[in-house]
Amino acid sequence: MSPSIAVSGLAWSTPDGRSLFSGLDLQFAAERTGLVGRNGAGKTTLLRLIAGALAPARGVVAVHGRIAALRQSLDVDPDETIADLFGVRAPLARLERVTQGAADAEDLALADWSLEARIAAALASMALDAEPHTRLAALSGGQRARAGLAALVFAEPDFLLLDEPTNNLDRDGRHALFELLARWRAGAVVASHDRELLETMDAIVELTPHGAARYGGGWSAFRARKALDLAAAHHDLAHAERRLAEHARHTQLAAERKARKDGAGARAAARGGQPKILLGARKARAENTKGDMARLAERRRDDALAAAKAARDRIAVLLPMAVSLAPTGLAPHKTVLRLANVSAGHVPERPVLADVSFTITGPERVALTGPNGASKTTLFSVIAGTLPPLSGGVRVFTPLAMLDQQVSLLDPRQSVRDNFARLNPHTDESACRAALARFVFRAEAALQTVGDLSGGQKLRAGLACVLGGPSPPPLLILDEPTNHLDLEALEAVEAGLRGYDGALLVVSHDEAFLAAIGITRRLALPWAAGG
Repeated sequence: MSPSIAVSGLAWSTPDGRSLFSGLDLQFAAERTGLVGRNGAGKTTLLRLIAGALAPARGVVAVHGRIAALRQSLDVDPDETIADLFGVRAPLARLERVTQGAADAEDLALADWSLEARIAAALASMALDAEPHTRLAALSGGQRARAGLAALVFAEPDFLLLDEPTNNLDRDGRHALFELLARWRAGAVVASHDRELLETMDAIVELTPHGAARYGGGWSAFRARKALDLAAAHHDLAHAERRLAEHARHTQLAAERKARKDGAGARAAARGGQPKILLGARKARAENTKGDMARLAERRRDDALAAAKAARDRIAVLLPMAVSLAPTGLAPHKTVLRLANVSAGHVPERPVLADVSFTITGPERVALTGPNGASKTTLFSVIAGTLPPLSGGVRVFTPLAMLDQQVSLLDPRQSVRDNFARLNPHTDESACRAALARFVFRAEAALQTVGDLSGGQKLRAGLACVLGGPSPPPLLILDEPTNHLDLEALEAVEAGLRGYDGALLVVSHDEAFLAAIGITRRLALPWAAGG
């Protein structure tokens, strides 16, 4: 039997009772499939159900073939090594005993002489220069992500399950991942918001509150089809609303005709001259006719309402969130930020940054680039004032807001609404709810506790609180802002940032995002003196 994954009648709910899937049917073959959907749609949960890490409430997940899964984050034990990640600690130890002359008969019989070469090839396929005994804790987040991908290559599964695989990868890591998938001839299910990666897929599966839909081709083909679907949904809604208006008009006319007829009958009865039995029969027929008309009108009204609701639901699913920002009033020639000969780090004898100098003036849009481990986050901490520089000077001339990858400016114990009110103290309830609604925190969603949100929802809440207020800060610092945003939110944020008139300092490996927000200058780390 060819490798395949089939999901039939799948149902699963979150611990608080929110239904993610109900009667979900999907099939995956030996092709590269991108899995997309808004934050909270259940992409990660579906991958965990397929991998067997979760059990469905109802339904069946049938997997024919071997699967290997990559998680969004790779939490590690301090002593865990690459060999542990590959699952080869014991075979490697056996091989070392053989080469050291300390092997017994069993070691000699079971030794895998190709093991070291296969491990080296898997690491090289992800451009990772490391040894099997390297501790994972000694690697950067991006290097750990590459090690995880190399372990999947080493396992040679029939299906790869990848959950946001580009989140922690630098440019070299992204290139290695793209090359891996380009030559992959087995199956792959890739949950991602990375448009460059999704463009390479053979098919896209979108999860929505109403189920799942499959689209052939990559990202561009998917977006073109979605645009057609949105236009069709608007057409259907307009048609349903016309039916409702016509129904209301016909109902009113029928009621007026009936009232006139009943009035004429009542006047005739009052004049007398007709037998009572005839009057009674006419009255009964009139009441029956009135009842039949009312029931028919009710059915037609219900049908029109159902059609309108279905069209509105489709539009709600298809229509991306809309971001509009208030002006900051930043003058074109105002100095926003100045760093002069800054050295930084946690150990004075070993600074991770040295002699960093640059100035941002007016509404510049600056991208801070460099490989993983180049201390970009350290530099942001120095600018934000959370890490004092070891030497040199940092001056910030305007208010700023920084969204780090943990969105630490939000209080996880408070609701999204309460965080907004705390960060925008002069905003009334109406303006607060309107701002949050633009970032798709509508009604009860605005009352969710931040600590209960997914990574993407939390970042969206942070953006809402920082950008949605009446006075956005003139300097906005963003550390990998695209890592957890779903695709609709990402495109809306790009549109919002294009309309932002303040200064931007951004770390991102997503070139499509940097191009979309109009980056005007790049600063490269590691820093070179005088750079």
